[in-house]
Amino acid sequence: MNIDSGNTAWMLTSTALVLLMTPGLAFFYGGMSRAKSVLNMMMMSFVSIAVVGMVWVVYGYSLAFTDAGGLSSFIGGFGDWGLVGLEKVATADDGSGIPQLVFVAFQATFAIITVALISGAVADRAKFGAWVLFTLVWVTLVYLPIAHWVWWSDGEEGGKAGWIFELGALDFAGGTVVHINAGVAALALALVLGRRKGWPKDPMRPHNLPFVLLGAALLWFGWFGFNAGSALAAGETAAVAFINTLVATCAAAFAWIIVEKLRDGSSTTLGLASGIVAGLVAVTPAAAFITPLGAIALGLVAGVVCAYAVGLKYKLGYDDSLDVVGVHMVGGIVGALSIGFIATTAVNDAGADGLLAGGGLGLLGKQAVAVGATMVYSFVVTFIIAKLIDLVMGFRIGEEAEVSGIDSGAHAETAYDFGSVHAGVGASLPSPATATGGTHKTGGTHKKVEADKKVEAEA
Repeated sequence: MNIDSGNTAWMLTSTALVLLMTPGLAFFYGGMSRAKSVLNMMMMSFVSIAVVGMVWVVYGYSLAFTDAGGLSSFIGGFGDWGLVGLEKVATADDGSGIPQLVFVAFQATFAIITVALISGAVADRAKFGAWVLFTLVWVTLVYLPIAHWVWWSDGEEGGKAGWIFELGALDFAGGTVVHINAGVAALALALVLGRRKGWPKDPMRPHNLPFVLLGAALLWFGWFGFNAGSALAAGETAAVAFINTLVATCAAAFAWIIVEKLRDGSSTTLGLASGIVAGLVAVTPAAAFITPLGAIALGLVAGVVCAYAVGLKYKLGYDDSLDVVGVHMVGGIVGALSIGFIATTAVNDAGADGLLAGGGLGLLGKQAVAVGATMVYSFVVTFIIAKLIDLVMGFRIGEEAEVSGIDSGAHAETAYDFGSVHAGVGASLPSPATATGGTHKTGGTHKKVEADKKVEAEA
């Protein structure tokens, strides 16, 4: 097959867009964290690019997207180890007309951001070296098998495929592979590391909301490559995924700030940014299988559900620092299960009809199996990985470094040099001790003055 220059250009662009999402995530998470840990938080995203990018070339792509003979239902083989020879393969075997290496690069960016997403759950307290090791082991033992289950097929009618693919469950761009997987892993990792010092009693507010909004904007921009690029061609399917990504996100952002207004009395920039991400997460698995009106309905549901879900950590007692569980795990579940209700072959005949399109309960059942299998496997294996790393080298930083700030304690750097600010100007700026960060309100408002005094006294 000859190379299709239009599809290739679109996929190269989409790959760059998805890669940009990880630096965008770094700003999103960095703004939500405290001033004394923002560099560490951002580094955890950037180092995921470095580690996973190399892993993907050496063996990651091969294990996720090749045939392993009798084990092919569960994992790939080492046939494309090091991508040796793929530079001579003219096109991918999916009929898109794009070079094989473009598909390899596109999928690499998905693996990268999935790992980076997990880091938000353990802000302020994870050893950087332990995180690097976790990144290497987790992408190998958790991400690669699940990606193979959901997305790999040999392309032959009645041929080999990952067991979830063969089951007939649908995941267009990563509801199970990326978001549920990362959200469940984040919960397991947060449980192993335990709570931050002072949580939930002390206020831990975002230190830089403009960073959060910048990060959300970059994520939304890149997500068009994430979802529409998953069509692997510049055509009708990409167009459907593109418009659905737009409107579902609009609906979720709107729904989140309405919940805040009714529940807390005011809508916030943090809530708007979080609603944007919740909508993007929820529409990801369904982007090419639902109508634009269905996408709006999905976004509204996701915005409401995730706005309440982020408060579960206070009731259940797990310290998910930046709400990875409430947004990515819950949003991913909402999106994956929604396919069983509102998917329609009128939009994409490569999909299936959900319950409301006359397809019965069959597709919903398949979606539920895919969601459940992803959650169980990801949680169990992540918990074991984290426990072993904790036993071998310790996963959590020392108490002194956590209290004084992980940026200075682990990296010998600080994001803000307040000492160089003239006294007259600096008097109006927050000190590193008082510039605390955190996540969402769950009802009412914080007692800011009293809380700030307490933080200053402890510092």
